[in-house]
Amino acid sequence: MIETQQFPLIAKTMAELEDVLAEELITLGADNVEIGTRMVSFTGDKALMYKANLHCRTALRILKPVYSFKAENADEVYEALKQLDWEEFLTLDTTFSIDAVVFSHIFHHSKFVAYRVKDAIADWFNEKYDKRPSVSVSNPDIVFNIHVAHNKCTLSLDSSGESLHKRGYRVAQTEAPLSEVLAAGMILKSGWHGESTFVDPMCGSGTLLIEAAMIALGIPPGIHRPHFAFEKWKDFDEELFSTIYNDDSSARVFTHRIVGSDISPVAIAIAEKNIKSAGLKKYIDLSVKPLQQYTEAPADGGVLITNPPYGERIRVEELEALYAMIGERLKHVFLGFNAYVLSYRKESFDAIGLKHSNRFFLYNGALECEMREYEIFSGKRKELLRSDDSRENRRRKEAQQERNSKEGYRRSNRSEHADEDASRGDYNRNRGEERTDRKEERPFTPRDRSHDSDRKTERRSSDHGSKPERRPHDSGSRPERRPYSSDSRPERRSFDSGSRPERRPYNPDSRTDRRSSGSDNRPERRPYNTENRPERRSFNPDSRPERRSSGSDKRPDRRSFDSDKPRDFRKRDDRKRDDAPYDSKRKSDGAVKELKLSRFPKKKE
Repeated sequence: MIETQQFPLIAKTMAELEDVLAEELITLGADNVEIGTRMVSFTGDKALMYKANLHCRTALRILKPVYSFKAENADEVYEALKQLDWEEFLTLDTTFSIDAVVFSHIFHHSKFVAYRVKDAIADWFNEKYDKRPSVSVSNPDIVFNIHVAHNKCTLSLDSSGESLHKRGYRVAQTEAPLSEVLAAGMILKSGWHGESTFVDPMCGSGTLLIEAAMIALGIPPGIHRPHFAFEKWKDFDEELFSTIYNDDSSARVFTHRIVGSDISPVAIAIAEKNIKSAGLKKYIDLSVKPLQQYTEAPADGGVLITNPPYGERIRVEELEALYAMIGERLKHVFLGFNAYVLSYRKESFDAIGLKHSNRFFLYNGALECEMREYEIFSGKRKELLRSDDSRENRRRKEAQQERNSKEGYRRSNRSEHADEDASRGDYNRNRGEERTDRKEERPFTPRDRSHDSDRKTERRSSDHGSKPERRPHDSGSRPERRPYSSDSRPERRSFDSGSRPERRPYNPDSRTDRRSSGSDNRPERRPYNTENRPERRSFNPDSRPERRSSGSDKRPDRRSFDSDKPRDFRKRDDRKRDDAPYDSKRKSDGAVKELKLSRFPKKKE
């Protein structure tokens, strides 16, 4: 008998892919779909949980909440979880692991919360059986997820096990490959479901090509996974899961082409291995071909989605040239295509040189990226917008029709302190409802002044008569100004040159004689006489003593060294310092001899 009991479920996903995941869950038949941050909550039965793990392309995990409580510290977490009947989930022979996610100012370390959950499980079994189940981090049978938001704690069972982005078909990979969940989200956001040709001219390990082929053919993304965590649960229904696994009702016929190329032969070889592992070799065409060598599009129209390098290992000059080449090839080769380019640098999009018609914000790991859509056409953009063939015009019309019919869901308002997994508004309930919080527009009517009260004080008007009278100018009250009389001023002293002392006339004869530069009073300089100087000694090389040559015979012969003769430093008698004058060379030789003697100590007789 198939179990149809409904219970709450949570699907985890990447940021900005919540709306795509919500649409997938509704297609599978989920109820009460609500969007949160990096999660979508819904209700369903056991069959829906199996389907969500097998069919959701943008989900990372499917969790089943089993217990909720509040705690202010780690000890309260321990005491609350110790009250559970853990035999409902575990046996002594099963292994388990704890995955903790904490968003709280009370708990600062997620691993500490995981340790307290583990202690509660271990102590519960030890008190009852004196034994406890083992913890396995690499390959556990049961995975528990503890989520803490402020003081609200939720314990869930992880029905997926390994993350659902691990499809099972990837046997080789290039450096920094694209996530399968992100690749599927990019394709689903573009709206492509196999209606036209799909092209990726920078395919790398082929993730976008494989995900596109599985979407076009209706192949479940989890079909290649070796197992799911719910297969080891006590209530696992193998017959039900086998029926869901072998159901091919979602399969479709694909009549177009999927084309991939890359500049690296190594990347193409890796992509071929992954495509062969996924069983999609006959649907995908691969070639070693740089984008700049494209002179003709694979089809008259279609969708092009690519993930070029971001510039982490390429110089900025080369990166700008790369994106400029991408824009040039898109404009001149891929006419009639809708191109989608993923990157996280604004400078890269500016280098493309094309006006985007739409953009989507996505996360590639920790990088906040952007996927821009370019509608490639011939001629001017104004002419395209006037026609009905423009995809942008069609999108605008569809959006207008959706607003008019009030269909589709809206995200609920999020409070400042709301939990990331808190409710965001009922997905299904809001579909088709009218907004009641919008204020109705009222026509303008003049204000009724009949009930206005009289003013307490009279308003001052602009009449100048109400102003105080200005004081007239009375010149008689001011003291009379004294007239100017030049006779009253004292007489100005005239300049009298006779009162100044007479200047003495200049007499050049009265000055003392100045000594001329050629005066005869200076002593006569002695004439230079070379005869009285002593004769300079001339250089005579014969008078110098003979210089000793380097090969002089007077030097004593140097003692030769016989390497075959053993050296015995103990038989040498060193002179004492008192017997000879101080000699620095002799002192240093003595130090060397002492060092060598210490290495060869005397044998004890």
